Amino acid sequence: MSLLPADTPLYNHSLPQIEQWLKDQGCQQDATQRHCWRVERSDWQAELWLDIEQVVVRYLEVGDNQQEIQRSFKYSLSREDIEQAVFSGP
Repeated sequence: MSLLPADTPLYNHSLPQIEQWLKDQGCQQDATQRHCWRVERSDWQAELWLDIEQVVVRYLEVGDNQQEIQRSFKYSLSREDIEQAVFSGP
């Protein structure tokens, strides 16, 4: 299954395409809450939710204070923009 062009808004991608894109980014889908995903990088980790109108990202234990940072991105943004914003880290 191929993804649409990177400059296409995320809402133009089917759910299976979005799920495959998340898997390709190294995300793991929660077994019970299928809209929840988790991703870990060497210097950060995050939880993602496929909400009704947006992708919500919560970066866990960020910085010296080990705080959480939450951001949301509308599905009207391009796949590339969301990818760069989410996977570049907090």
